[in-house]
Amino acid sequence: MAELSKTDEPQDATPNVSEVDVVDARTEEEAVHAIEAPVERGEPILQVRNLKKHFPLTQGILFKRQIGAVKAVDGVSFDLHQGETLGIVGESGCGKSTVAKLLMNLERATAGEIFYKGQDITKLSGRALKAVRRNIQMVFQDPYTSLNPRMTVGDIIGEPFDIHPEVAPKGDRRRKVQELLDVVGLNPEYINRYPHQFSGGQRQRIGIARGLALNPEIIICDEPVSALDVSVQAQVINLMERLQDEFNLSYIFIAHDLSIVRHISDRVGVMYLGKIAEIGSDEQIYEHPTHPYTQALLSAVPVPDPEAREDRERIILTGDVPSPANPPSGCSFRTRCWKAQDRCASEAPLLAIPERFKGADSPAAHESACHFAEEKDVVHAA
Repeated sequence: MAELSKTDEPQDATPNVSEVDVVDARTEEEAVHAIEAPVERGEPILQVRNLKKHFPLTQGILFKRQIGAVKAVDGVSFDLHQGETLGIVGESGCGKSTVAKLLMNLERATAGEIFYKGQDITKLSGRALKAVRRNIQMVFQDPYTSLNPRMTVGDIIGEPFDIHPEVAPKGDRRRKVQELLDVVGLNPEYINRYPHQFSGGQRQRIGIARGLALNPEIIICDEPVSALDVSVQAQVINLMERLQDEFNLSYIFIAHDLSIVRHISDRVGVMYLGKIAEIGSDEQIYEHPTHPYTQALLSAVPVPDPEAREDRERIILTGDVPSPANPPSGCSFRTRCWKAQDRCASEAPLLAIPERFKGADSPAAHESACHFAEEKDVVHAA
């Protein structure tokens, strides 16, 4: 029998790892290292660029075809720095909660980029995405439905440790959970109780403890106090401010209550129909608004002083909010704006410092998406 040549030798049944797999593994490892590295001083910890989320509208039962899209988020951009609180306000349905889900990668973005420590998390998967979710946590709106009624408080707060066991070894988890309960102002002995045995404010404290379990750097708060009584709201807000100082947290605080957002936020972004209409520091937005929509919102804030209330102009917007499935051309606010002109219908305004305020040492020199941005002195938030 002739000897087998090298080309005739039987091949190994186990396939070799391709070069693409090696490159992907190396890229994922580099992404994990970048995510776990500390952010450089002065650099934003989170950068959002032209973020979009369009939900398709389909027609037909057997053969579905897309006939349009609901533009829930349509070009949102902002930065978040270490230790900062960015408030996001706007009417119901403007896309605030969808932005929160996109930042957590619970929803996949249609377009745009979300940079966390320089890594675009919209393109991550596997270990790299898991590392991101460890460092970006969320506190939900409803303290009643966000907690599993079949699980004890200890199991709810300790569940993140099952997903990320490197944070707390099994033998150390009970002590860690009790420490978290103490940090948020609850008795550590409540560890074996169930959610129905707590009030709304206590349940939200449990949700905050769960968000703190993995030592995150960013916490996204999706209307965390809207379902609570006013007195309890103040307690939870004060708790969140204390925890921010203690753990050097960065917050994205989503709400529709302008007074609460001003109390806790360093900067504020105002959303309308899936876009940011105006963004700036709390003083710039509340004392020197330049976008008509922001001015209308602030004019509706209740003022306890009767004299100040009499002297303040109330801006009444006409018409309904347009459908995100069929937004207006140009400026999305033009159909309700008293300043609207032909330019507003043909040209979408950019979110930028208005030309008249560029280079000026004025609080009005902040980003506003309006062709005719100007201050309106009669509107102030108390």
